Amino acid sequence: MSTSNTTENETEPTDGPVPGLLRPPLIFLLAILFGIGLNQLWPLRFMPSPLRWLGLVVISCGLLLFLLSYREFRAAGTPVRGNQRTRTIVRTGPYRFSRNPIYLSFILLVLGLAICLDDLWLVITLLPAIWLIATAVIPREERFLEQNFSDQYSSYKATVRRWL
Repeated sequence: MSTSNTTENETEPTDGPVPGLLRPPLIFLLAILFGIGLNQLWPLRFMPSPLRWLGLVVISCGLLLFLLSYREFRAAGTPVRGNQRTRTIVRTGPYRFSRNPIYLSFILLVLGLAICLDDLWLVITLLPAIWLIATAVIPREERFLEQNFSDQYSSYKATVRRWL
């Protein structure tokens, strides 16, 4: 990864920030698989049956947030995948409120699934996934963005919170 600074008009930043197996969709998928697997072995219930439909609402919110976030990346002409080059800082749509709305959408998806399936293990396995995203993935992405979009990203970071 090179450390050249990129101005707003340049579109050739270094390669994407998330190489290897630390890909957020895989991290959340593993949390789901472990949570469901543990629930098969040792069920941990936490949701009253009449309220389990709320899980569908949470899942729907997560899917909507993902789709809106994805649409903003596509409209800006920059890839969503972390191992591909970011071409610009997206500041529209959900990115006006959160620097990481796609990660929030993944969290909502897992929480909604936990509610629907009445599976407390999904909530428990979600916690290390969030920790890994917050301590390994996001800092790496932020270093990449600071190296490639120095002033533009610093301004964005100063005005928009990491999560909400």
